[in-house]
Amino acid sequence: MARVVLKNVGKKYGNVVAVKDANIVCEDKEFLILVGPSGCGKTTTLRMIAGLEEITTGEIYIDDVLVNDIPPKDRDIAMVFQNYALYPHMTVYENMAFGLKLRKYPEAEIKQRVMEAADILSIERYLKRKPKELSGGERQRVAVGRAIVRKPKVFLFDEPLSNLDAKLRVQMRAELSKLHTRLQATMIYVTHDQVEAMTMGEKIVVMKATEIHQISPPKELYDKPKNKFVAGFIGSPSMNFIDGTLESKKGGLYFNEENFEVRLPDAMAEKLKSQAGQDITMGIRPEDIYDKVYAPNASADNTVAATVEVVEHLGSESFVYLTTGKTPFIAKMDSDAEVEVNQEVELVFDMNKAHFFDSKTEAAII
Repeated sequence: MARVVLKNVGKKYGNVVAVKDANIVCEDKEFLILVGPSGCGKTTTLRMIAGLEEITTGEIYIDDVLVNDIPPKDRDIAMVFQNYALYPHMTVYENMAFGLKLRKYPEAEIKQRVMEAADILSIERYLKRKPKELSGGERQRVAVGRAIVRKPKVFLFDEPLSNLDAKLRVQMRAELSKLHTRLQATMIYVTHDQVEAMTMGEKIVVMKATEIHQISPPKELYDKPKNKFVAGFIGSPSMNFIDGTLESKKGGLYFNEENFEVRLPDAMAEKLKSQAGQDITMGIRPEDIYDKVYAPNASADNTVAATVEVVEHLGSESFVYLTTGKTPFIAKMDSDAEVEVNQEVELVFDMNKAHFFDSKTEAAII
């Protein structure tokens, strides 16, 4: 397998910038995810690695070889597309074998590789079927199998699960993760779904509006986002953002939102004391907000009064939409929490889990 390196890679269509100064390193055997909203440049970046798009600036290396001017067929990559791109008139076996036949592999080796891939993906019984006789998930497995038989240096996936229903997506996420473990392959995967990114990736590249905002392992993205965009994009439901000011009083540092105030832990206050008196944005995740009924010993300094606006029951948990009168936010509560619309509730903010962002630049302060 191979290491993939992008150095200052950019792409323009006329005067329109599609990707700006992408610097990415995907290590050998790593599962790298490119994630971001539509139009951020993630698919264009993948297509440049594949050679399907010419780069405007920068350099791309695969296995330490500069591939800027090497055509796609000679880059030793295999790509799985969003629409599967199977030949409708061919059987599953013929679809998987087609690329190898074009490269004039011996028939015996072609059969061996196809059967190995079919065994890995549990699609042996479909080998004589045509694509129209398969479900979406089965077609996806065939598309992956066609890539596996190539035994390429790098696997590239362009939103391969987006056409599947929710249950099948979860199943295929697990299958692709197991496949990566089994093949020990270098894989680069594009998705707009942050849940896919967090559950599958060893390293995640978060993009927005043509630029890379952060490259980190999943846990680091969640715990230490570099800016407000990353903090809000990673996590479901997304992080709550509350605008206010920091005030020094009563021997501590408080975040004040007009309708409520909460005290910062001493260690956090020490790092933020220079921000006292200034506007700031606090971020807190829904799972770090608790109904005070279940935290009776919580400090009054961390308690916030709010009104329930909407309750979404999801079985094991509930998403509760609230407002302080000025700021709306979401709390993720246990399904046993007895809250109703228009009810006044007291909530506890776990301030040890809070994040703070510069209100102008949106960069993370802590």
